[in-house]
Amino acid sequence: MSEGKYRVAMMFAGDPSSRTTLKLEETRLGDIAKALRTVGLDVEAAVYADEVAEEVREQLLCVDGVLVWVDPVRKDGNRAKLDPLLRDVASHGVFVSSHPDLILKMGTKDVLYRTRNMSWGTDTRLYTTLEQFCRELPQCLAEGKPRVLKQYRGNGGIGVWKVEAVDPRVPRARVRVRHALRGSQEYEESLDEFVSRCSQYFQGDGRVIDQAYQPRLIDGIVRCYQVRDRVAGFGEQLVNALYPAAPGAPPADAPPPGPRLYYPPTRPDFQELKNRLESEWVPQMCRVLSIDPAELPVIWDADFMYGPKNAAGEDTYVLCEINISSVYPFPDEALVPLAEETLRRLRARAGSEARMRRGHAAVYGREGQDRRGTDSSPASGGGRGI
Repeated sequence: MSEGKYRVAMMFAGDPSSRTTLKLEETRLGDIAKALRTVGLDVEAAVYADEVAEEVREQLLCVDGVLVWVDPVRKDGNRAKLDPLLRDVASHGVFVSSHPDLILKMGTKDVLYRTRNMSWGTDTRLYTTLEQFCRELPQCLAEGKPRVLKQYRGNGGIGVWKVEAVDPRVPRARVRVRHALRGSQEYEESLDEFVSRCSQYFQGDGRVIDQAYQPRLIDGIVRCYQVRDRVAGFGEQLVNALYPAAPGAPPADAPPPGPRLYYPPTRPDFQELKNRLESEWVPQMCRVLSIDPAELPVIWDADFMYGPKNAAGEDTYVLCEINISSVYPFPDEALVPLAEETLRRLRARAGSEARMRRGHAAVYGREGQDRRGTDSSPASGGGRGI
């Protein structure tokens, strides 16, 4: 950790040829860079591509912290090379938000299964092998209700499917499916064809999470933007990729999603959601996932679908996903808390390192005194000859 002014790198995927010429102010992250500089941080861009990973690693070893905006699934690759790089620089004392190990705990679709018994949960199932998927999915579809299947890691609707049996009495026959990827159509195919289509999601450590479809999806999704354990703003959007086709209408492309609207954390009708998230759900999630609340990401978000209204006619919420890898854009109200939290984390890390150094010095000092105390020289006052 450097002395004086802290240096922070902002990492994002881009053209490696721009590494030496790109200016943060000219990118979509310019406002974040400005907020970080306002609290006294030195900020620099770290344009990432797999082919320059070693060059980026050398850059990050010279800064105090790195904030990362790289999607889990990209057109040009994945994070297979990036995550080991970030673990390595973190092991050398660089603050990484969010650490890849933290992403694996709370930023994958696994979180839906692991926290399914919390009050934000719903009927959620986990398929860890293709064989289990082939065996148990038909049993689930025989219940006659649509399901939403999600691959372990992804974004932008990639690998998210709504599926239901055309005839629940014969769920192993044909299914009605719709991919959440923009431009996809609802269509029918055999269950075997659909299972084959999903086999790719089980490669490596892959798996599939299966949630009950929420009929109130047509009411939109609420995104809660978090700075560590506090809500810093809200987003609201009509995400209609999995809307059912109108009765009697032929399958058609899903319409483009509605615009995401941004709101400050003071929005009145979301205060109950905010209070539950801060006082109940985040602390409980941390306990379930064995996360130190102080180590939560500097910026992350939780997406909620509307669940069935309760007996009092009030909204309930079902967790849809948690995003950590590349949270942007977000409400302007989150900029200052993000910058202040980054500075706080860097100071806390520097203070921890200083305490560690003082502890080492004290231990070495005592060892020196012990050695002097057993010295047989006259100056030591011990070991007098007879």
